[in-house]
Amino acid sequence: MNDIQARLDLQRRERLGMVEAIWGEHKTTHQIVEIVSRLKDVREFALVTRVDYEKAMELKKYLHDAVFHDQANCVTVGEPVELNPKLGEVVVLSGGTSDLPVAAEAQLALRCHGVKVDLLMDVGVAGLHRLLNNLETIKKAKVVIACAGMEGALPTVLAGLVSKPVIGVPVSVGYGVSAGGKSSLAGMLASCAPGLLVVNIDNGYGAAMAALRILKS
Repeated sequence: MNDIQARLDLQRRERLGMVEAIWGEHKTTHQIVEIVSRLKDVREFALVTRVDYEKAMELKKYLHDAVFHDQANCVTVGEPVELNPKLGEVVVLSGGTSDLPVAAEAQLALRCHGVKVDLLMDVGVAGLHRLLNNLETIKKAKVVIACAGMEGALPTVLAGLVSKPVIGVPVSVGYGVSAGGKSSLAGMLASCAPGLLVVNIDNGYGAAMAALRILKS
């Protein structure tokens, strides 16, 4: 099975307070198993992102303690960081239910680092009352992560309503000119809401780690 020479960042938790995430989409099952096995040897938690059901079931043949999180398309192995109430809470929102995999990835990544997360689904601007009805809950969060496809307006609206840091996540959902999330990304980057932070398309994990940096600052 020794078909890779991955250089694991075993000091990342000590250096940054983050566990090393393993990108699973373009790795073979055996490559992931080898990396996770090396992490297990040093008793380090493993988070594997972008794993579909078929690959997750293959992984479980070799990693019997692996847990597949189907909504987030992620696999975890080991014990995550215990919940730390002192870090505060993050609210993760999605414009629609099609954004769930990205929002759930962000939610899982934060929970793996001991952060309390509230997930609010289907509160996009097409029905603005849905967002406004949850505004008081959103305002209680220390950081807000907003996942949206189509034109990506949700983070801009939020950043104009709440004073807390808002992180926009463009999602590759939408017809034609949505262009796999590029329209959403461009809209967020061109936002008139001052201070809106934006990560790459579908990067729920990256948004979660940005929120974690804010919480720990």
